[in-house]
This record gives sequence, structure tokens and C-alpha cells, in this order.
Amino acid sequence: MKIKRIAHLGIAVKDLDPAKLFYGKNLGLELKGEEVVETQKVKVSFIKVGESFLELLLPTAPDSAVAKFLENKGEGFHHLALEVEDIEAAVAELKAAGVRLIDEKPREGAHGSKVAFIHPKATFGLLVELVQSSH
Repeated sequence: MKIKRIAHLGIAVKDLDPAKLFYGKNLGLELKGEEVVETQKVKVSFIKVGESFLELLLPTAPDSAVAKFLENKGEGFHHLALEVEDIEAAVAELKAAGVRLIDEKPREGAHGSKVAFIHPKATFGLLVELVQSSH
């Protein structure tokens, strides 16, 4: 598997507006778009940091994974996203190696990307998302 870069760091929030204000106004970072990802039941705002992004995550349904995260752990760091060249090959390689996965098949992510999550029990407690960009 070839990992190209850190794509983004996911941050779970209870309200996007104050988070966007903090990262935009106080830290001087640039907001680069917002969208709802229906398949993951979240609204996301991307904030550019050099070649990577912060991804602010707001649940859109009480049964979303991010809503459960906020309920159990509160606001904060949610996941690390790594960009890969070929997500199907990456998932197959991890599965063949016996790595515990949340997604055994990639699913739709933000901006038309394909994503798959590795279970935190396989990564020493960190939720890791693999991302293959749509462009």
C-alpha cells in the first residue's frame, strides 16, 4: 500500500460555527468548503492547513458514529485520515494481513472520495481513515 500524505485530521464538534470562527479568525486558516455526507450522517467543514486539512465533523443524526463519539468522549480529535493511491488494494492488503477493519469495502466520503476505516483496536486506540481522492 502506498500512503501519499496525511489527508486530514477529523475533529468532532457540537456546533460548527464557533469552531469555524476559532480556526478561521483566531488561527487565520482558510475555510475550504462544507458539505453533508449522507452515508456517514455528518456535516463537514474543511479548513486548509498547508497541504492537509482539518475536518470539522457535526453529526446530522443521533445514531451517527460522530454523535456517539460526542456522547461518549465529548468534542475533540476523532480520526486521522491517510490518503492512499488505491483504496481497494489497501483494504485488501490489510484484510489479508488480518488487520481489524470497520469497512471491508470502501464507501463514499466527502467530495466524492472513497473511504474505509481501520478499527481503533488494530491501531493502538486511534481511528484511522483511508481516503482515495476523487481527483
